[in-house]
Amino acid sequence: MATIPAQMPEGFEAYGRSPDFTPETLPPRLQSAHTTKAGTWAMLHVIEGEVLYRLEPPHHGEQRAKAGEAIVIEAEVPHRVAFTAPGRIFVEFYRKKDSGTP
Repeated sequence: MATIPAQMPEGFEAYGRSPDFTPETLPPRLQSAHTTKAGTWAMLHVIEGEVLYRLEPPHHGEQRAKAGEAIVIEAEVPHRVAFTAPGRIFVEFYRKKDSGTP
């Protein structure tokens, strides 16, 4: 059963990022249960405000992050995101180095 990792695993590198999101522009799919694709980890960066990151059953855990903080998102673990104070966030995507994926 997954918990929220404290850090990105070794051997992963960033390969992309989302646009910045605010409470008004955060897509509904991110506010409801969703996962990253196989092999893709992510880092949720809080630029302003505060968010709540919550794992979906059967996993347990939640983490709040404020401006300047980040949350590690494990590949394929269902979760959701909600603003608890107005602000801006973005998601950075990671994959294993030399995975051969373009």
